[in-house]
Amino acid sequence: MTINNKTIFVACDTSNLEKIKKIIIKTKNSKLKIIPKFGLQFFYSKQGRKFLEKLKIDFWLDLKINDIPQTALSAIDSLKDLKRCKYITVHANGGLEMLKAVKKKAKKINKNLKILGVTVLTSLSNKSLKQIGHTKKIEQLVLKQAGLIKNSNCDGIVCSAQEAMMVRKKYKNLLIITPGIRLPGDSPNDQIRIMTPKDAFKNKVSGIVMGRSLTKGNIKKNTRRLLDHLTQ
Repeated sequence: MTINNKTIFVACDTSNLEKIKKIIIKTKNSKLKIIPKFGLQFFYSKQGRKFLEKLKIDFWLDLKINDIPQTALSAIDSLKDLKRCKYITVHANGGLEMLKAVKKKAKKINKNLKILGVTVLTSLSNKSLKQIGHTKKIEQLVLKQAGLIKNSNCDGIVCSAQEAMMVRKKYKNLLIITPGIRLPGDSPNDQIRIMTPKDAFKNKVSGIVMGRSLTKGNIKKNTRRLLDHLTQ
């Protein structure tokens, strides 16, 4: 498998600034395109916002914004000082008008900023959806949400690798980013719809998100494991 066009997002899921720095440094690899992803835990931390203001590399801010259109676009506007932020997530659940508003605002503040629409979280199952009140199954709901994301002119979709091939067949030019990725033999933890990196890329994804498989234990060793896995 060629890896020069494969993007790996490393989930920096901690509020510990030193651990964040360690993850960024130790996952750096000349043969892999690795971009840090920061979620609510770090962004909400005392030092998180300030660190991201000064960060000199591209990063993904995974906030999963989900609110009325005016509040959502105001949230995007408040992030305009984060010059190296290349990706921001919003929930498809917010609806078409919210997605459109966010994309329009993003285009004004940073032409390089990509808006990714989050579909069904990889921790959810069909049983979970039924409990929430959805009548559609995961695949149906993800495809429906992918249509909203496409129609809003957002740049990409976040879904599990299990739905990626289905989405790719219908929306050939959409960025497809997939969390729930584990190296072979690693624990799924709180994820349900998981896949290995190699299988995810075979499903035509644009990029994958990896957390504990890279950041738990020896980070450099884990990164080498990933490289070996992708090049076998």
